Amino acid sequence: MVKLRTLPGIYRPGIAAVLPTETNVFVLMDAGANIDARPEHLLQYAFMGSVYSSHVLGYKNPTVGLISLGEEDVKGNEMTKEVFKMLKKSSLNFVGNIEGRHLFEDPVEVVVCDGFVGNVILKTCESISVAIFQWLKHELSRTPMRKVGAFLARESFRTIKDKTNYEEYGGSPLLGVNGICIIAHGSSTPLAVKNALRVAAESIEHQVNPHIIEEVQRYHEATAPLEPAIR
Repeated sequence: MVKLRTLPGIYRPGIAAVLPTETNVFVLMDAGANIDARPEHLLQYAFMGSVYSSHVLGYKNPTVGLISLGEEDVKGNEMTKEVFKMLKKSSLNFVGNIEGRHLFEDPVEVVVCDGFVGNVILKTCESISVAIFQWLKHELSRTPMRKVGAFLARESFRTIKDKTNYEEYGGSPLLGVNGICIIAHGSSTPLAVKNALRVAAESIEHQVNPHIIEEVQRYHEATAPLEPAIR
């Protein structure tokens, strides 16, 4: 952020982590860039995440959900309640509050939260993925019959493993900076680095930054008298 600065109209950048579900993928925004966020930051995360979901991932009019403690409008802390009001008034396809269980049971295309919550979600999902495959390996090797069943289902296991493997995603774009920046995993392999370069190329090819500037400027023009003075 110091070297690149932010895009015009953007107050704080956010990490857009792409996570898989059974039927699609969703953008988790912010996954750890800004842990002390303000409501206006989360609103901009929603715009940036929607742009990425639409132009790079190919979801038309992506749905946006706000992480909270319950689905009702009144649930959450003071910040999420304020963000809820702002998202409700925006032009985004906002479906309301979502809980952690909705991430994979009833997924939306863009999940909005502050960087503290987002980073906890991301690392929890990573650890659960690794743990489940370790449990499966242990249980499927207990008996000869289970070993046979595992062998017959090996392609299914391989598909799911690839779907949850961070190496296949490469890295997470830091959206909102005036340039292309990909946050890679600390233990990135050559495959992960290759896919991180692919993610960077896709961001350029689909002109993510110009689209973000356009969407945010449109919002600022519509709400200029109501914008907060402190950023």
